[in-house]
Amino acid sequence: MEAMGPNSVALIGSPPELLRNGDASYIYRQRSDLYYLSGFAEPGATLVLRTDSAKPYTLFVRPKDPERETWDGRRAGVEGAVRDFAADEAFSNKVLRKELRALLANVENLYYELGSDPVYDKLVIELIAELRQGERRGQRPPLRVVDPRFSLHELRLRKSEEEVAVLRKASELTASAHLESMRLAKPGVRENEIEALIDYSFRRQGGTGPGYTSIVGGGDNATILHYIENNQELKDGDLLLIDAGCEFDFYTADITRTFPVNGTFTDAQKRCYEIVLDAQEQAIAMTKPGATIDQIHELCVEVLTAGMISLGLLEGPVAERIEDGSYKRFYMHRTSHWLGMDVHDVGPYTVGGEARPLEPGMVITVEPGLYIAADAENVPEEFLGIGIRIEDDLVVTADGNENLSAAVPKTVADVEAACRA
Repeated sequence: MEAMGPNSVALIGSPPELLRNGDASYIYRQRSDLYYLSGFAEPGATLVLRTDSAKPYTLFVRPKDPERETWDGRRAGVEGAVRDFAADEAFSNKVLRKELRALLANVENLYYELGSDPVYDKLVIELIAELRQGERRGQRPPLRVVDPRFSLHELRLRKSEEEVAVLRKASELTASAHLESMRLAKPGVRENEIEALIDYSFRRQGGTGPGYTSIVGGGDNATILHYIENNQELKDGDLLLIDAGCEFDFYTADITRTFPVNGTFTDAQKRCYEIVLDAQEQAIAMTKPGATIDQIHELCVEVLTAGMISLGLLEGPVAERIEDGSYKRFYMHRTSHWLGMDVHDVGPYTVGGEARPLEPGMVITVEPGLYIAADAENVPEEFLGIGIRIEDDLVVTADGNENLSAAVPKTVADVEAACRA
C-alpha cells in the first residue's frame, strides 16, 4: 500500500478452476500474487486493497455452503476471511460487482493487471463505464489503470527471512528426493518410477508436491531441455538427468542433478560432467551482491565453450565461438532465473536498460548444462546422446550467497557414492 501511493485501489482476483475432463477439475493452485498478499488459497476469491481507507483490506470469498462443502471441501467463508486471514472486511463473492463499484469510485489509481483474466477485464471495464455515467452524482471512475506487477513483483523479488526459511525447507525436501532417486535408479527401472518416487517423497515429507512438472530424462532424453514424458526404461551406461523441485507453502525449489544409472561415469561422461561442474562452481563463487545474472551467464558460456573445444565438439578460439554463437548447439539456455513462489519467479532482470545487480534477499538458480544430441553431426561418437545439467538454488547474502541445495551431492566421487548407497 505504501508503494501504491495515496487514494489508490489494487484489485487481484484468483484464477478460475479448470476442468481436466468430464466434471473433474485440475488440482487448484491460487494465483501467487493473491496468496503472497493474503495467504488465502481457495478459488473464487478477490482481494482489494484501498489506501486512505479505514478498512483498507477487503476479501471477497465463496460463502459458506454446507451442501457444497460436503461435496467439495470446507470453505473459510466471510467470517473465516476476517478471523483467519486478517481481512478488515469480507463479503460473499456473489456481491462482488455491487461492492466493487463503490470501492473503485473516486480513486486516482486502479492497480489492476489488464489482460490476465477476461472475466475480470470485462467486470473492470463495465464498472468504469458505469462510474462514468454517474459522474454528475459525484462518483467518477479511477483516473488511471496501473499495472500492479512492477510494485508487487519488486516486493516478491526480495525475499524476507521468513520466505528464505520456507525456500530452505522446500530445498531440504527436494534434496531428500534427489538422494532417494540416486539410490533407486538402476538399469531396467523406468523414468516414471523415479518420477513417482519423487512425487511420493515430496508429499510424504509435508510438501504440496512438485512445484513444476518433474523432468526425468535417461540417456539422450536428457538432451531435451523440457522432457516430461518420463516413460522410458533406463539402460546400463545411461546418464539420468533429474530436474525436480518440491513446493512447500507455495514456494518451490528447483534442483537438477545428473548421474550414471549404473553408478559409474564412463570416461566420456566424466569429462563432460566435470566441464559443467567447473562452470557451475565458478558461477556460484561469482554470485554475490553487485554481480549480474548476465555476468554469471557470460562466465558459464566462456567455461563451457572452452570445454567444448577441449572435447572436440568445436574448433577455434573460444572468443570466436562465443561471438558466432556456435556454442549454442550444445548450450542453448540461460544460466540463471529468479526463484520463489513461481519456479521462474517474478521481477525484472534489467533496470534502466541495464542488467540488474544482485542484492541480498534475491534468490536465483545457477544451472549450466551441456547437451549433445544423439544425432549431432561432426561430434566424436563417444559423446553422442550425453545430456548434463547441474542446478543449485542460491540466496544472495550480504557477503556472498547461501546454497540452499548444497546437501545434494555433485562431485563425481560423491555422486557415484550416493548412487551405490
